[in-house]
Amino acid sequence: MSALDQLYQQIILDHSKQRTGEGLQDAHGLPSADNHQYNPTCGDEINLRVTLTDESEPKVKEISWEGDGCSISMAAASVLSEMAPGMTTAELQSLVDDFREMLRSRGKIEPDEEVLGDAAAFAGVAKFVARVKCAMLGWVAAEEAAKEAAL
Repeated sequence: MSALDQLYQQIILDHSKQRTGEGLQDAHGLPSADNHQYNPTCGDEINLRVTLTDESEPKVKEISWEGDGCSISMAAASVLSEMAPGMTTAELQSLVDDFREMLRSRGKIEPDEEVLGDAAAFAGVAKFVARVKCAMLGWVAAEEAAKEAAL
């Protein structure tokens, strides 16, 4: 295993144990929306809340969530919760799109760490089609919740 693969594995393990954003937080009257995603293949599920700032161009204030699933799905939600605050909804959508493209590439696309940050750690998941849905679970929930919250 290469040093980079070991680093990526460690990022996933760390986020699966010490989860950023875990525990649904009150939006305190700010624009927000919740989304529930379920993976019937393995039983992973997540309830995720995106809270936006109350500005003319809203930004993600916070992503909070509660879920039950494998280390990949929980770590991916944690990484996103750490990365998203401060992003506009368009920036969040772009990040989700880049993450989705990497995961659907079946390992053919090398992750751009400048764009994906710690989410690049999930590049190896792309080689395992059954695990792609696990990694995407929280990201799809955030994508849908952000769209609804921005209305």
